[in-house]
Order: sequence, then C-alpha cells, then structure tokens
Amino acid sequence: MKAFMIVFFVGMSLSMMAQPVDGVTKKRILEERRVLEYPPIREADLMYEKKVWRIIDTREKMNLGFVNPQRPLFDIITEAIKNENLTVYSAEDDKFTYSEPNVNDILATKDTVRVIDPETGVEILQPIENSIDYTSVKRFKIKEIWFFDEATSTMRVRILGIAPLVEERDEFGNFKYEKPLFWVYYPDIRDALARNALPNDYNDSQVMSWDDLFQMRYFSSYITKASNVRDNRLKDMYSGIDLLLESDKIHQEIFNFEQDLWSY
Repeated sequence: MKAFMIVFFVGMSLSMMAQPVDGVTKKRILEERRVLEYPPIREADLMYEKKVWRIIDTREKMNLGFVNPQRPLFDIITEAIKNENLTVYSAEDDKFTYSEPNVNDILATKDTVRVIDPETGVEILQPIENSIDYTSVKRFKIKEIWFFDEATSTMRVRILGIAPLVEERDEFGNFKYEKPLFWVYYPDIRDALARNALPNDYNDSQVMSWDDLFQMRYFSSYITKASNVRDNRLKDMYSGIDLLLESDKIHQEIFNFEQDLWSY
C-alpha cells in the first residue's frame, strides 16, 4: 500500500509538472519530419539552365507570414545559424565563396551615445550594441536556378540561397541604399525550415512548413537579375515601368521554354 501511494503521488507530481498542450493534441509532425534529398541530376541531362535573383517583399499581402511576430523567418534563420552551426556566407558576392566567421558582428550594430558619468559629472561616449531583429528586415533576396531535365522532360527550379536585406541610412535617418546582411546556402537550411510551421489564416490544423512554402512557390516576388554576359542587374539597364516589364518578360521566357518544346 505504501509503495502504491508513493507511485501515485509521483505520477500526480509529474502530471502537474507536464507542459500544458495549447490545443487538442501536441503536434509533432513537423518535429519528426525530415526533408527528402534532391534527386541527382546528370550533367548530360541538363538541356537548359538559367540563374535568377528575386526579391520577396514582406509588406505584400501574400508575404505577411514572413514577418509573423510569433515566428518570423529572420528569427528561424538566425536560430539555425547559432544553434546548428550553420555556415554563413559573406555578402561580398552571391556565389557562396567566402564564409563569414564573425556572425555575431553582423547580427548587431554598434554605436556610441553621450552619457554623463555619475561620479565625475563629465560627458563621455559610451559604446552600445543593438541587435538586428526581424522588423529591420523588410525584404529577402533569393537566388535560384531554373533547369530543364531531359531525363524527365520537365522544367524545374531549385533555390540556391537566401539573403535578408537591411536598409542603410545616414546620420539624419535618410535612406541611402539596401544591402544583404549575409547569404545562407538553401540546401543547408532546409532541415531547419522544414521543422518550422507557417501561420495559416484559414485552418490551424493544416500545417505547412517553410520548406513547403519555398518548394511550392507560395510567395510573391519579382525578378531583379538573370544570368547574362555582362552580369548586369535589371536596374542597371531599365527603370520605372520598363524595369517591371523586363522582370515579367524574363519570367515568361523561362515558362515558354518548356511550352515551346511541345509546340511541334
């Protein structure tokens, strides 16, 4: 009887200490999910390739999930960098050439403020460090490659990298330019993206991961560059409405390549 009472009270204590479930059941599908590796592609089967750079603006309605306050994409990326030793590549180029060893310096801005020393009453400069959070990242750049696989006779796309973009401003707060913080190689971060769910406005039980979103192209974007001989960006050659038209033209050319193969 004594042993029974001990077991009973231990069980009650453990049940009281257990974390309450915020829902009908604890969702483990994403926690246990493992991404499928990309199928190998033979070089001889690559009939067509085109590298494309896109901008995803989080202020567009379709992209609001990117800045969901509970779990924004920028936080998922930075957590993967810190907790999983994810390699970060320098923003000096977008070819994943140079790894960035000082990630913490990138994720925080350093500044100085004037303060009064309480002991001497003299004004001094005190260094401060401000962490970059998701509200500072309004747009993301992605690099992808479109290719036609002759073995399966299909046009396919793979994302190669993601870069969060931040704005640089002068001392008066005026916008100067936008720059990428760093590049992350997409195949390296797929596991982390697959373990994190997206918010769903219509049905909380329908779980989609961030990797699902990118693989199924559930985001709004526009093309800023396509591989070319001079390595020019579209804004180096076009402006205004012509820039948007050229972006759409590149998208249509990629789409039409596969369609034209079956025209005759």
